Amino acid sequence: MSVLAIDCGTQSLRAIVFSEHGEILAGEKIEFEPYYSLSAGWAEQSPEFYWETLAKAVQKLKEKSPSVFKDIQALSLTTQRSTVIVVDEHGNPLRDAFVWLDEREAEGKPKLYLHEVFAFWLIKKLPTAYMAYRRSKANYMKQKEIETWKKVHKYLFLSGYLTYKLTGDFVDSTASQVGYVPFDYTNKEWIKSPYHYKWRLFGVEKEKLPRLVEPTQILGYVTKQASEFTGLKEGLPVIASGADKQCETLGIGCFSQNVGSISLGTTATIQTTTSKYIEVIPFIPPYPSIVPEKYNPEISVFRGYWLVSWFKKEFAHSEVREAEELNTFSEQILDKYLQKIPAGSDGLIIYPAWASGPEKPFSRGAVIGFSDKHTRMHLYRAIIEGINYALLEGKEAIERKTGTKIERIGLSGGGSKSREVCQITANMMGVPVYKVQTNETSALGAAISAYVGMGVYNDFEIAVKNMVRISEEFLPDMDEHEVYRNYYDRVYKKIWGKINKLSFVLNHLRKSKER
Repeated sequence: MSVLAIDCGTQSLRAIVFSEHGEILAGEKIEFEPYYSLSAGWAEQSPEFYWETLAKAVQKLKEKSPSVFKDIQALSLTTQRSTVIVVDEHGNPLRDAFVWLDEREAEGKPKLYLHEVFAFWLIKKLPTAYMAYRRSKANYMKQKEIETWKKVHKYLFLSGYLTYKLTGDFVDSTASQVGYVPFDYTNKEWIKSPYHYKWRLFGVEKEKLPRLVEPTQILGYVTKQASEFTGLKEGLPVIASGADKQCETLGIGCFSQNVGSISLGTTATIQTTTSKYIEVIPFIPPYPSIVPEKYNPEISVFRGYWLVSWFKKEFAHSEVREAEELNTFSEQILDKYLQKIPAGSDGLIIYPAWASGPEKPFSRGAVIGFSDKHTRMHLYRAIIEGINYALLEGKEAIERKTGTKIERIGLSGGGSKSREVCQITANMMGVPVYKVQTNETSALGAAISAYVGMGVYNDFEIAVKNMVRISEEFLPDMDEHEVYRNYYDRVYKKIWGKINKLSFVLNHLRKSKER
């Protein structure tokens, strides 16, 4: 018996077969450009491209590992979050997908009642509410793509679209609803009251949203048409899991508040798992956990390790070529250079606010302390440290809200392939960090959900005990931690207070030029 986990990320799609003991029996990975852009700030991708890439990965898997493929008993899907696809009543895309990196915004303000405006003002979240309205792609389409919006039958995330292509039903997992939609994060369902402000804030009518099921439940079965296109067995059950970050948190075995889950991916995040609904940032909900009755409070660094990809593209051509020649990861080649740069990058600090977030809607990144002694490798280490400073800030915010210290952290994502990055993370956080037996933790989390759904395991804790194994642990160097604490307390935490007004002006000037 085995299950197939399909993980469609921002820059690649993976089709991986897992045993009930968490072993990878076979797998295929297809890398792709995350999006195309017809104008500055736009990020789009063909929905059919995602579906065709899924089919291609499955067909390669079937061709290379026929005996393993034959034993697949179920499929579970996890995807990048917040990528929006709109379709007509026949399930045909009406336009290309808004990839989550897309920066287009609606204009104006939501139709909030006076008491709602006052409530947001009182908690200092009125700019955040207005930003949420502008960022809703439904609101954008209603203003800028009026004729297309009139034809919209269903408003889906990528997970819901691929589920439709597999099963023929407009259905999605509750643990995949991360984005600008009227979702009740407390009760894990669409908001029931038609008068709730979120319907006006996000602009999506309820009939345009998919049916939701809980993780481990069956979303549907692979149709004959999907079977012919992908090579999957007709009638194969598709079992709900969750979005990629929630799957990663499950895949590293994070069940409680004293364990953290850091994803060093295109968006870098720190999560934990709680039994209570806890908003670390007011108005920003904890995301629905795959585990029943649990939540995943999260702090994100938007376009986190995207900047590492940018660095490699702009400054590390020789290291990337060397990695290709040696058939290894470029991060492993860059590790030897990281070791030569001291903690704190000789006073070079990067503030990783290069994409605006709910707390800093007009943010801009910054490089502080640059001098003539700094090299490109100082910049590389400063990027990694800057992202980790932001994650450390997130760790402290989560600890304050939960009242529980995070005592150890599991690492996932592309950045965790580097042992040096793992050690830097341990040193900066000041707690042990660990990796599990595979870097494919998002796919592993989806597989765990499938095995629980199939009844192989009675609950998630038993499943994790059987399917997740710690493979490596990194203990913090407390002397280096003290160096980082000085930079963090005396410089990093004060940067935003110095640059926030300038960031607002820069955004205004840029948008004025674009108009």
